[in-house]
Amino acid sequence: MIKIALDRISKQYDRKTVLSRISLTVEAGELLSLLGPSGTGKTTLLKILAGLEEADAGDILFDGQSVRRLPPEKRKAVLVFQDYLLFPHLTVGENVGFGLKMAKQSASAVRTRVSEMLQLVQLSGSENKYPRELSGGQKQRVALARALAIEPRVLLLDEPFSNMDVLLRHSMQELVFAIQRKLKITTILVTHDWAEALMFSDRVAVLDNGVVQQVDIPERVYRNPASLKVAQLFGTSVNYI
Repeated sequence: MIKIALDRISKQYDRKTVLSRISLTVEAGELLSLLGPSGTGKTTLLKILAGLEEADAGDILFDGQSVRRLPPEKRKAVLVFQDYLLFPHLTVGENVGFGLKMAKQSASAVRTRVSEMLQLVQLSGSENKYPRELSGGQKQRVALARALAIEPRVLLLDEPFSNMDVLLRHSMQELVFAIQRKLKITTILVTHDWAEALMFSDRVAVLDNGVVQQVDIPERVYRNPASLKVAQLFGTSVNYI
């Protein structure tokens, strides 16, 4: 399990500040939700953690060691997007084993690991299917299995349930968070669904306009919002004094 520390991370695009001196700690094995409206820098922060974007300033520490200069494959922080990004010309088994193959693991080791991961996400027997033959929920499970196959140190989830209907979203949430608890992998979930954040997170970090507004356990963020902006995120009827 890895402890993550973000130290004054900043990022601009075309002179517009997207992230402003973000400092945040995620404890080893914790599931922390990044909650906030669209366009507030949540996905950008995940990409910086994964090494897909470069921060303009600040540092990223995994267990006290800086990883800011490490390429993505050396960080072992995998990012699962809401759009699955499966390879359409590869089977489910080939998609799940892709990272292992790139790491030059033996064919037998890849087959064993693929079988383990598909069993974990409840898709055993689907190795030879193609993405076009799968439902949206099945595609998301394949994307999750592919991410977990390489035994990442950090799991980054970018609104993975937003394209699903209500019933499928609920079952996928239960499955994904059960897997996270079982593997005890340090996880950051980006969401704008406050109910999801409150229900499944160990802690919630509220991000707005590129700034962390509040970080706390779900109940305290809900009952004791630190600002008007945080209170408004929850969409409940309240009296403002």
